[in-house]
Amino acid sequence: MTLSLICGVDEAGRGPWAGPVTAGAVILHPERPIHGLTDSKALSEKRRESLAPIIRDRAAYWAIAHAAPEEIDRLNIREATFLAMRRAVDALGIAPTEALIDGNAVPGLNCRETAIIKGDLTEPAISAASILAKTARDSLMRALDAAHPGYGFAAHKGYGTKVHAEALARLGSCAAHRMSFSPVKRAAA
Repeated sequence: MTLSLICGVDEAGRGPWAGPVTAGAVILHPERPIHGLTDSKALSEKRRESLAPIIRDRAAYWAIAHAAPEEIDRLNIREATFLAMRRAVDALGIAPTEALIDGNAVPGLNCRETAIIKGDLTEPAISAASILAKTARDSLMRALDAAHPGYGFAAHKGYGTKVHAEALARLGSCAAHRMSFSPVKRAAA
């Protein structure tokens, strides 16, 4: 059987004030189906965490990559997202023939690319990539919470919540923050 080398690609963490933007890339194995795949945001945290190891086990190839807060500040969030996506696809260990990208733009890969708005709801490989990116980023944010106590990263994952805004006002920014994002920039001033 010839394996289809169509890769799903999605990101997690474009909007937060802190932490990396994380991308997942997944080539599903046609003989090892994974039931319950959908957009990671449509799943409970518990369901995402239970699906992630199944995806890693059953996918033909998968990879996760990040763009750090410093890269986001230097490049902008769109370009940093594309950088994380390219890194994830490059880390697969095999070159896909086509990449299905969640969203309305493509990152500039070395294969045919198709942007699909809400692709994480319609394309299982994108859904799988979405779940891996989200669970990997959430895990990283829990580690950043331990490294930078007081901000609540484990709970809000770096997003702009009231608790996060209050922590920024009280503590100022830390190395995990995206300094180019307005709320962080205001707190640092």
